[in-house]
Amino acid sequence: MKLSGKTAVVTGAGSGIGRAIAECFAREGAHVVSVGRSAKKLEQARSAAGDAGERIIPYAADVSERAKVDALFQWAEEKLGTIDILVNNAGVNVVKRTMRDLSPEDFEKMINVNLTGAFLCIRAVLPKMRARGGGLIINVSSIAGVRASVLGGAGYSASKFGLSALSLTVGMEEGRNGIRSCMICPGEVNTPLLDDRAVVPGAEQRALMLQPEDLAQAALLIATLHPRATIPELIITPTVYSFS
Repeated sequence: MKLSGKTAVVTGAGSGIGRAIAECFAREGAHVVSVGRSAKKLEQARSAAGDAGERIIPYAADVSERAKVDALFQWAEEKLGTIDILVNNAGVNVVKRTMRDLSPEDFEKMINVNLTGAFLCIRAVLPKMRARGGGLIINVSSIAGVRASVLGGAGYSASKFGLSALSLTVGMEEGRNGIRSCMICPGEVNTPLLDDRAVVPGAEQRALMLQPEDLAQAALLIATLHPRATIPELIITPTVYSFS
């Protein structure tokens, strides 16, 4: 198994991309703390993982709250010993996402989860990664964090641009300490987040999109590179969609 002996914390792991990454890492031998706001969803995901579920430990927490993040990582370190890999995947969008309709409350919600949540998790793991001289941080951003997107909306794009800048800057600062900060920027992915669109895509359209397991394979690629190599930014899109 490619990640035997490794440990990981994966946020947003109750469904979609985070769930797929947590299961993939566990199938490859890693012990994984899966984090999400719903304990029920986390347990359902763990049970559905079969034998790999024995290496998944659910923990319900809202990553936008500093005290809860601090408690999460204290608990995770007690369970895992060390944290080799952090995957920041927790993310939200809203239905009313145009500037005409976007409320201050919804804007703050997206910044708090998509950007501040990642910052708090990175801040929690960095000291011990520095002390060990190594560690891997994978931030799941978006194409909307590379190019502003009307489809994603102003607030979502702003939060993901912020996450992209955060991820790249952490990599530049911490590479000398053996810590890699890598960012995955996917195009459209078939996840429950699509249900928050004003026009919800149908089954035929969803089938053409990236699937959560595609992102899990991308994360596994990053996680299995030799520590001397890093991928600061990985853009992955559906084959049928143009990107240039």
